[in-house]
Amino acid sequence: MSLTEELKWRGLFHDMIPGTDELLKKEKVTAYIGFDPTAESLHIGSLVQIILLMHLQRHGHKPIALVGGATGMVGDPSFKSEERKMLSEETLAVNIKGIEAQLRKFIDFENGAELVNNYDWFKNFSLLDFLREVGKHITVNYMMSKDSVKKRLETGISFTEFSYQLIQGYDFYWLWKNKGAKLQMGGSDQWGNIVTGTELIRRMDGGEAFALTVPLVTKADGTKFGKTEQGNVWLDASLTSPYQFYQFWVNASDEDAEKYIRIFTFLPREEIESLIERHRSQPHMRELQKKLADEITTLVHGEDQLQAALAATAILFGQGTNEQLAAMDERLFLDVFEGVPGYEIESEAAKEGIPILDLLAVHTQVFPSKGEARKMIQQGALSLNKQKITDPAAGISISDFLNQKYLLVQKGKKQYSLISIVQS
Repeated sequence: MSLTEELKWRGLFHDMIPGTDELLKKEKVTAYIGFDPTAESLHIGSLVQIILLMHLQRHGHKPIALVGGATGMVGDPSFKSEERKMLSEETLAVNIKGIEAQLRKFIDFENGAELVNNYDWFKNFSLLDFLREVGKHITVNYMMSKDSVKKRLETGISFTEFSYQLIQGYDFYWLWKNKGAKLQMGGSDQWGNIVTGTELIRRMDGGEAFALTVPLVTKADGTKFGKTEQGNVWLDASLTSPYQFYQFWVNASDEDAEKYIRIFTFLPREEIESLIERHRSQPHMRELQKKLADEITTLVHGEDQLQAALAATAILFGQGTNEQLAAMDERLFLDVFEGVPGYEIESEAAKEGIPILDLLAVHTQVFPSKGEARKMIQQGALSLNKQKITDPAAGISISDFLNQKYLLVQKGKKQYSLISIVQS
């Protein structure tokens, strides 16, 4: 299967300049994708572009990952309703460092791939020189015809953002001339910027270059892909924990999971089709979502973090033990039980010891009354830190709290509350 055939089957193909497929079949092609440092981490929307570079390399071509140290100072207006906030040079430097480190995790730069920063060729390029050498080759009419610009004309677009397509176009020209890059790839929203680059190559040097774009990933329910109630799903574990990352994928809808497993994994076609067939006959098993979450979490965070996420998931759904709970990393513990009802008690009260019914219905409102708490205990349906409570007259002291800080209250199978100790 050729690269373009595989991309089409996986749902990773939107459009290309005629001749691109033939080029990829007849020679080893150098191709690039740009990543602007708008944050200190890439998010899962950017993972599509990373996977595109990985497919390119797997098919024997040479990928170049470009980090936009220069374009990040300008801001891409493509399909944005308003101008991006300008970032300081200090913020950009932090963002560039973080993104470069992430790209090195996925792209094999030890075997031919390259990592470049467009600030390197723009830092000594004066405005007057840029206008004379580059700007004269592209008309304002040509630039205004691009959808990414036309959609902003009603709300207004600054000259800074208007110039972005010309700057990105020059990136392609520079890489074509200095690195032999014949192909630029990107999301479908980048088509106008990419073909401006091919046009510059033609007009400035009479050269030929190509473009290939992938669709923007969407969710079946119409909500924005890569967003949760907490915000973006990041590739950086300090911003989105591996557990939260795993949960995002394992909770995908059936329709989305069928699409995502093609796009975001490297599983062979036969295995994916078999998985989808089994899932359609037994959707309640959620085999497809589990395999999807396993594969992507391993790709981004590694096998160890996947196993930690799986263990945490087991604990959340009632299959864990007190020992497993006590062994959990504190941040993972808080991630797992984020959003459950929380209560606080002062450390002095915990040190003195509290009757369990008072703890649950007086010091906190886990239960509305002592009578209801007693009834739940007598029915054998209450656990503290995964240990079943059978005596309504029992007392709770600080030593019963995990790390002398947390007490996880479980009512039935899935109703949780978290009691935390605060210093008096």
